[in-house]
Amino acid sequence: MAQARYYSPQISRFLVSVLYHEAQRRQIPMTRLTDELLRQQLSGSESWDKAQSLRIAEDTPKYNGQS
Repeated sequence: MAQARYYSPQISRFLVSVLYHEAQRRQIPMTRLTDELLRQQLSGSESWDKAQSLRIAEDTPKYNGQS
């Protein structure tokens, strides 16, 4: 079965450098820093709410008559 594919945007080299140095300063992984920064800026936005409602719909189990 094929795995789901997700869009992975390119980040400018400069921003990668900024993230790297900030993550080093905070002594946390770059991925965690990026996740925290994006969550802080986007949570509560219209797009956040839309994505959250779509995720809930995708997570809802689909029953096919079997228990």
